[in-house]
Amino acid sequence: MTTSTLLAFAGLCLLLSITPGPDTFLVLRYSLSGSRSGIAVAVGSGVGSILWALAVALGVSALLHEAGMAFLLVKVAGGLYLLYLGLQGLRRTSDTTLDARGEAPGVRAGLWAGLVSCLLNPKVGLFFLAVVPQFLTADAAGFGSVMALGAIDAVVAVIWLAAVAVGAARAVAWLKRPRVARALEVVSSSFLALVGVGTLATAAREGA
Repeated sequence: MTTSTLLAFAGLCLLLSITPGPDTFLVLRYSLSGSRSGIAVAVGSGVGSILWALAVALGVSALLHEAGMAFLLVKVAGGLYLLYLGLQGLRRTSDTTLDARGEAPGVRAGLWAGLVSCLLNPKVGLFFLAVVPQFLTADAAGFGSVMALGAIDAVVAVIWLAAVAVGAARAVAWLKRPRVARALEVVSSSFLALVGVGTLATAAREGA
């Protein structure tokens, strides 16, 4: 792979990372308790991307996609997880002083949430199946090349999401105002819940 190919792929990954999605809203939610928690979500998501790249490199994702029921189960599990995160966040909005009492999600919870959210998102696997091959040549389509692109995707995503976490944490004094904290929690949690419902609805149609 040439340098220009790698840079083009990194640019695409950056554009996709900038587009708000479940990971972005997870980072914003966890950053209410400090940048470390938000960065933990970013790192967890990055690790999940590398594991998806590994699955693609080993052919696991392709087999999963071809096995309709297995792919459907992953999609349903991902939808349920996002719905759970959303409903959990909405339940937290009844107490806007939660962060001050130190009961907000911590680093370990953020890392786990980012990892599980990414692993249960089959769209990440489809990205590696459909997009990554476009940046590979016939003589550079082996395990190492796929993993290299997976590492680039993970690094770009982690850097962007970490920047979002730091930015949100620096505005924490403003974000922790009761009305602002409640609004952010409602918006981010509602988005996660809606994505979860949408994923489940799509899975239901595909399984019908």
